[in-house]
Amino acid sequence: MITYFDVLYSAEPNLGRVEPMANKEHLSILKSGVSTWNQWRSEHPEIIPDLRAAELSGANLSKANLSGANLSWTNLRRAELSGANLGEANLREANLRAADLFGADLGGADLPGANLGEANLRGTNTTAVDLSAADLTG
Repeated sequence: MITYFDVLYSAEPNLGRVEPMANKEHLSILKSGVSTWNQWRSEHPEIIPDLRAAELSGANLSKANLSGANLSWTNLRRAELSGANLGEANLREANLRAADLFGADLGGADLPGANLGEANLRGTNTTAVDLSAADLTG
């Protein structure tokens, strides 16, 4: 397994072999519950959460503050995201199939290549959202 330091200090890093991975501390805090997560976010507004490629299918993230978070390649299939703040979040290639985004804020989020098939987008703020190549079928 190639570490961040291997890539940083290698004369010729093979970036094709580096797989995206969520920050374990951030993921642990999120899995502690939305209340704990939102408190941590309010105490550390300078931190950009890194949840890349996390396995969050079916997770209850209703009303979670995920604004500005890196959620690229994250599996959020069937996740409960109603009322969540996903403004300015990076959701490139994320799997949001059948997710409940009712009333969520996606304002300014990046969703190129995201799978939003069968997702509930009712009442969702989609102002300035990049949906290029996103799957909205179903």
